Amino acid sequence: MAFCLRSHTGLIIRKILSQKCGKPIDFSRIQHLRAISTSVQLNKVVSFNLSDIGEGIREVSVKEWFVKVGDTVEQFDNLCEVQSDKASVTITSRFDGKIVKIYHKIDDIALVGKPLVDIDVPEDGEEPKEKDPEKHSDSSSDEEDTKSPCPGATPTDEARKKVITTPAVRRLAMENKLDLTKVKPTGKFGRILKGDVLEHLNLIPAGTVKPHPTLLQPKAPEVPTYIPKILAEDRVEQLKGVRKAMLKSMTEALKIPHFAYSDEINMSKLMNVREELKADALQRGVKLTYMPFCIKAASKALTAYPILNSSLDEANESVIYKAAHNISVAMDTPQGLVVPNVKHCEQKGILDIARSLNELQERGQKGSLRPEDFADGTFSLSNIGIIGGTYTHPCIMSPQVAIGAMGRTKIVPRFGPNDEIVKAHVMSVSWSADHRVIDGVTMASFSNLWKKYLENPNLFLLD
Repeated sequence: MAFCLRSHTGLIIRKILSQKCGKPIDFSRIQHLRAISTSVQLNKVVSFNLSDIGEGIREVSVKEWFVKVGDTVEQFDNLCEVQSDKASVTITSRFDGKIVKIYHKIDDIALVGKPLVDIDVPEDGEEPKEKDPEKHSDSSSDEEDTKSPCPGATPTDEARKKVITTPAVRRLAMENKLDLTKVKPTGKFGRILKGDVLEHLNLIPAGTVKPHPTLLQPKAPEVPTYIPKILAEDRVEQLKGVRKAMLKSMTEALKIPHFAYSDEINMSKLMNVREELKADALQRGVKLTYMPFCIKAASKALTAYPILNSSLDEANESVIYKAAHNISVAMDTPQGLVVPNVKHCEQKGILDIARSLNELQERGQKGSLRPEDFADGTFSLSNIGIIGGTYTHPCIMSPQVAIGAMGRTKIVPRFGPNDEIVKAHVMSVSWSADHRVIDGVTMASFSNLWKKYLENPNLFLLD
């Protein structure tokens, strides 16, 4: 009733009541009813489930919560960040309401399709109320409109600023002839609260109203203090993230009968070509390494021997030949070893491959690789030589059928065309192939063609 008496409809009701009663009504006697709400509060609790994030991922690890029980959220507000086997994903809210339950703690495992949080959402479009002093105001929904100058105030550009607050706070400001644009907000996303106005009018002590977390500057992370342990103890650590993905993929890999083949490549000419092109590539914003040459050479060899760019369908006893050359590249990141892939290498030049590789490496260092960066890989290369070592025995990533690992490039003596001793830069390479579909001759022939392009980089110009 009190709410209606303040609205435009309330003015009409005042006149009707006065005419019916035949005498003026003292409406001030019912002002104490202003806090009584005659509307039915129809709220319901909705379980917000973890939706499918693709790539067949069925479970994730909760890395960080952005909300807590009691917080009010709106649609598309960030709820939490989760880490799958392949990438980090931020989960956002699909409802407006209040968080009433959180199902998982940090580092807990959350299953796809199971609840993450419970949200108390209003029905029939009712907006959830916040625990602010103005919750008993004339309207429970906030307004954001163009600020009109208060009585006695001079209209300026500052007075036309948009102010986020409630009708009760606007009425309080109008009664005190206060320009709300001069009040420092402490509510969520810059909302002016009743306490902000009272503090501005010096009716309550300064600092009584604490700013909402959305207005606070993020604190710099504290540097942990290292305390050395006197006695070492055994500990048990649950596999998560990249390590858990490695457990699954390598278990599947060891079911494949591996065929190994190794060779040496003279990288002397390629090193000279790369040195000549490095500065020009850098001017175009691309860091040119040896890996783009190795990737492009592999794509050329895959065109000649497409069986290595296939996958095995065991159930139907058939081979699926892949049209795209999506070459996976092993990368060492702060999160562990990841293997994203460069898409459609058969359609790209060396500079384009280098640019795509730079982007993947940058996202990998930031931990922002996307699920699509790992999808649909057809062939793999690993440059273990940047760490050390020469020959290795790489494991095939199912459902692929082949993988190559380049070792460290060494300076060794070799015989020249006139039997003279010359300095050569020799790199070793180790191949593994699925012996169920690839025989030794095919693997050796592929390696020889790949080697031919690297030892004679001018061949890239003929294609």
